[in-house]
Amino acid sequence: MSATRAGFVALAGRPNVGKSTIVNAIVGQKVAIVSDKPQTTRRAIRGVATRDDVQLVLTDLPGVQKPLDTLTERMQRRVERELAETDVALMVLNAEQGVGPGDRFIARALQNAPCPVVVAVNKVDRLDRAHIIVALQAVSELGVGDEIFPVSARKGTGIDALADHLFSIVPESPFLFDAADHSDLSPYVHLAELIREQVLRRTFQEVPHAVEVVVDEVDTAREGLTIVHAHAWVETESQKGILVGAGGRMIRQIGTGARKELQRELGTKVHLDLIVRVRRGWRGDDALLDRLGFDA
Repeated sequence: MSATRAGFVALAGRPNVGKSTIVNAIVGQKVAIVSDKPQTTRRAIRGVATRDDVQLVLTDLPGVQKPLDTLTERMQRRVERELAETDVALMVLNAEQGVGPGDRFIARALQNAPCPVVVAVNKVDRLDRAHIIVALQAVSELGVGDEIFPVSARKGTGIDALADHLFSIVPESPFLFDAADHSDLSPYVHLAELIREQVLRRTFQEVPHAVEVVVDEVDTAREGLTIVHAHAWVETESQKGILVGAGGRMIRQIGTGARKELQRELGTKVHLDLIVRVRRGWRGDDALLDRLGFDA
C-alpha cells in the first residue's frame, strides 16, 4: 500500500485578492465566505481537499494588514503563526490591480520561508492576453515562488493545474483530517459565517467590519425543518439602525439571503431567527473575542 501524503498550504495575500474563492475552488465546495470588501476574513479557515492518497489543508489567512485594534492584532499574529508552521506557502495576487506595495511586503516576508512558495495570479479573466503577460512579468520580478500560476478562481480557469502542483509537493504524512471532511470550522461557526456573508453583501462603510454573527442554537426537532437562532453584534446604535433598516427592511433582506444559503448547506427548509444586538467596542473586548473563538 502506497504511503499517504498531506500538508498545510497557507494562502498569503493582500486583502480582497480572492483567497477565499481559491480555497472554495480547490476544495470543490464553499468553506470560506466571499466578499468584495477587504478585511472580512477573520479566522484562519481551513479547507480540506482530498484526492486519492494525498490531502491538502488550505488555510485562508486574514489579509495581511497593519493591526488597527485588538481583533486585527489577533488576526495578524495568527497569520504569522500559520506561515511559520505551514508546509507550503501560496501567495495570491490580483492580476487586475497589478503589483503594489502590499504585495512587495508579503513577497519579502516569503523570500526566506522554510517551505516551498507557490504564486497564484488571480482574476486573469478580467484582462486580455497582453495585459496578463504584463501582470505575470511584474509578479516574476518579485523574486518569490518556484512556480507562478495564472488563474481565475471565479471561473475555475487554471485551478486544476494549481491544485495538481500543490498536491504534488506536500510531504509524506498521514491524513490530517478525515477524507470526507471539507473544513475544520465547527458547524455553528460555519452557519454563522454564511449569515455574515449576507450582511457583507448589503452593508457599506464601517458596518461590515463592525458586525459579528453568532449562532446560539440549531433546532432540528421537526422533520424537514431546521430552526437557526442567531444574533449579530454591532458596536453602535446607529449601526444597529442600518442593519435593521427602515421598517426592518434590511434585516429581512439579510435573513432571506441567509436562509437560502443555510438551506443549501443543511439540505432542509430553514427558519432563521436573527436578532441584532449592540455591544460597544466588541472588537477590542478580549473576553468576548475569546468567547467568539478568535485566537490571542
